[in-house]
Amino acid sequence: MNLLSIGGSDPSSGAGIQSDIKTFHSLDAYGLTIITAITSQNTSTFGLIEPVSQKILKNQLDSILTDFKIDGIKIGMVFNSQTIKTLYQELKKLKIPIVVDPVIKSTTGGLLIEKSAIKDFQKYIIPLATIITPNKFEAEVLSKTKINSKNSFKKVGKIIQKMGAKNIVITGIKGKNNQILDFVFDGVKNYSISGDFIARNNHGSGCNYSSAILFALTNNKSIQESVKFAKEFTYKSIKNAKKIGKGIPITNIPEKDKINLDLLNAIDEFVDIKNIYKYIPECQTNFVYSKENPKSLNDILGISGRIVKTGKEVTVAGSVAYGGSKHVATALLTISRKYPEIRSSINLKYQNSTILKIKKSKLLVSSYDRFQEPKNVKNDGSSIEWGVKQAIKNLKNTPDIIFHKGDFGKEPMIILFGKTPNDIIKKLLKII
Repeated sequence: MNLLSIGGSDPSSGAGIQSDIKTFHSLDAYGLTIITAITSQNTSTFGLIEPVSQKILKNQLDSILTDFKIDGIKIGMVFNSQTIKTLYQELKKLKIPIVVDPVIKSTTGGLLIEKSAIKDFQKYIIPLATIITPNKFEAEVLSKTKINSKNSFKKVGKIIQKMGAKNIVITGIKGKNNQILDFVFDGVKNYSISGDFIARNNHGSGCNYSSAILFALTNNKSIQESVKFAKEFTYKSIKNAKKIGKGIPITNIPEKDKINLDLLNAIDEFVDIKNIYKYIPECQTNFVYSKENPKSLNDILGISGRIVKTGKEVTVAGSVAYGGSKHVATALLTISRKYPEIRSSINLKYQNSTILKIKKSKLLVSSYDRFQEPKNVKNDGSSIEWGVKQAIKNLKNTPDIIFHKGDFGKEPMIILFGKTPNDIIKKLLKII
């Protein structure tokens, strides 16, 4: 995935294009940059701004857009009207997600856009936005409306939407019980998404947030899912902020969770498999990946929802989270106690045609009979654990697949196991 950051250069790497590059890299996306202005700033003070010439700005745009397939764009600092108009002419025909972070003032106090350019920003940049992410101050400046009530959020959202933005997210609103709210207006409905508040000044959280939203959008997440992802990502970056200079701390991207990234990549591959909707059971599908030697369901990453069938397509309903799956994760937890190398699994619809393909493959298959399940097991809800134990108790080698043919009111099911999510995808392609 190639993501392009268009904005100012921050030599402290706390914000601007340097911050975006750090975010993209942490999410395994390739980051490209176009610089609109050079700033001199650090963690304590803001110095000078020098916008790049329109000649070099246009040349940067041409060199990137003609050579790379760009999957999404984030627009940050655009200092003057010349920059704004040049960007609009080059980007207006693109049909990819564009996230606009309307930076007006830096954390250390510098003005990042000329006052005379705000009108052109409203006219040319806001209409490019798939999502625009102003904080309360920026939303008030752009809408020329004071935000002092819940109704004023709606009013401001509608004003900015009339400027052309498809979706508006007003960030960083202090709520009750130490919560921080993001107000989302998608043109049809409006709602708020809450998270824990960290009472700490920092440099870079706004850039982290808008860059993370862009990453989620380009991964086909909904507006709500993208905002939740960005909120969690930004919370972690603030929580891990480091005091590198003499002034305020710089947000710090936590170390990559490779388990999370590997599972997300495999889920993307899964939903893109041709006719995969035919293999989604009535109870829908979950895809899980565990830490090494998991002790509980909280050590297993899964979808806190399901992969659901929507006509002839499949959609991921929910985000990945540790403890997000119960049934498929329980099957994985049970089998991993005997075969610790098995760390990933997925459930599929039981079909005779699939079983025939499985038998023709070189995969090791086992099964169990739910009609033999003891009543006390059914009553205490440990059916999956009991079934997997039954299927593996006499096996010497690691099974690839375990299935059962159901019971009264219980859907038959196939569960595929592997060492990694990528291993699951490879085995899946052999049997569908």
